[in-house]
Amino acid sequence: MAISDAALRHLRQVADLPDLSGTRYALVELLGRGGMGAVYRVRDTALERDVAMKVLAGAAGSQPRARLEQEARVLARLEHPGIVPVHDVGLLPDGRLYYVMKLVQGQRLDEVKANVAGIAERVRLLSRVAEAVAFAHAHGVVHRDLSPANIMVGTFGEVLVVDWGLALVDAVGGARPADAVVAGTPGFMAPEQAVGQATAASDVYALGALVRWWLASDRGGPPRLPRALDAIVSKATAADPAARYRSAATLADDLASYLDGEPVSAHRESALEWLVRFAKKYRVAILLIVGYLLMRVTLLLMRGL
Repeated sequence: MAISDAALRHLRQVADLPDLSGTRYALVELLGRGGMGAVYRVRDTALERDVAMKVLAGAAGSQPRARLEQEARVLARLEHPGIVPVHDVGLLPDGRLYYVMKLVQGQRLDEVKANVAGIAERVRLLSRVAEAVAFAHAHGVVHRDLSPANIMVGTFGEVLVVDWGLALVDAVGGARPADAVVAGTPGFMAPEQAVGQATAASDVYALGALVRWWLASDRGGPPRLPRALDAIVSKATAADPAARYRSAATLADDLASYLDGEPVSAHRESALEWLVRFAKKYRVAILLIVGYLLMRVTLLLMRGL
């Protein structure tokens, strides 16, 4: 009796399920599957909470094991609100490597784009991404694959940089070969990554590309940005790494300055631009002063009649 294609797919899925016998975890559901393995929602029975478990595809001795172990180590050293914390790592009874991390309940950046209106709110969100990347750089870690698919926006507005499987450790401070692997996402990947090199400057490029994509019109076409923001994007995505921001932290500072109505280092503003920015930043105070002066003039005119 022949087995249907649907039945074969079901058998493969069942066979791929992790063996959690003898562990503190109980399987709840499959969350996603990629080239390295799969991510499951599991129940931590000891602490009575749901967490995410990433399980390596294949036996523990395969080459991807080193990448998964590195990803777990990277997450363990990066304790930051914008980076998913790792809770546990080990081997399952079936020989597969796993690590357990916080369960992020939310959507990818590309999935929430249409729901975040206004330039200021979008810039504020990406400034938090830049802060998380700057923290990683301060600890010697280059993400190497910053893209909309690797940024999560949680149910309560939390912003998290995920998928550190391609990260380079102790790579900040100079170009180094990326193990002869060309890694990154087209459209967000720095030019030097196409020849297998990545540094902190490569992440700066990706952050600039994210700002450009995030602020582009939802109808397509090139983004029409305020000059200060356009200058930030241009500097971050310069073809020459030396011409970019010297760090993700300085890029984050410029984004914060823009949000605060302050000048940004990437753009030398004209007198008119300064006047417009000053008027926007202090518009409430200006309106109060103008209102007071109009009232005084009106009173003086009434007394003269």
